[in-house]
Amino acid sequence: MLYLASQSPRRAELLIRLGVTFRVLALDVPEVRGAHEYADEYVCRVARDKALAGWNAVMEADAVVLGADTEVILDGRVLGKPVDDPDAVAMLRRLAGRTHRVVSAICAVGPGKEIREAVAVSQVSFATMSEQDIIAYVATQEPMGKAGAYAIQGRVERFVTHLSGSYSGVMGLPLYETSQLLQTYGVL
Repeated sequence: MLYLASQSPRRAELLIRLGVTFRVLALDVPEVRGAHEYADEYVCRVARDKALAGWNAVMEADAVVLGADTEVILDGRVLGKPVDDPDAVAMLRRLAGRTHRVVSAICAVGPGKEIREAVAVSQVSFATMSEQDIIAYVATQEPMGKAGAYAIQGRVERFVTHLSGSYSGVMGLPLYETSQLLQTYGVL
């Protein structure tokens, strides 16, 4: 049985696209970056922490638990989920007119507690956004709960001038890498 160690509706929606049957695990895994932890290492560790927490919750011999984390990184700084509207506005101001990285890590824990991981790194360029554009977007509340204060598949998409990498990875679950990983466990 495949389990998704994430309550993200976007990740569940993306996983459905692969045509697999799965159950969602409701877990509370801390997402706190260590003081000396590199941004990319942080994203991978959180995905691994989620998968291992899911594995420990399920403890089924034939289970495969998939954990994932996606973060927006600008100038080596992880822009997590905004805590409030002013935080979302500040993040979008930093991203406007610039190119940033989106790192989406996946980790699967399978039979025998075998761990397999993959990472998709994308580059996303935003057009310049006026203060009015930013405030109007934040007013939709779409940025809340999203890394970097945006959902690429949402209203901000009109400001994306270039994307190099995985569109689904920027959404939260890189489908190519996920399908390859799940194939190694015979899930797909």
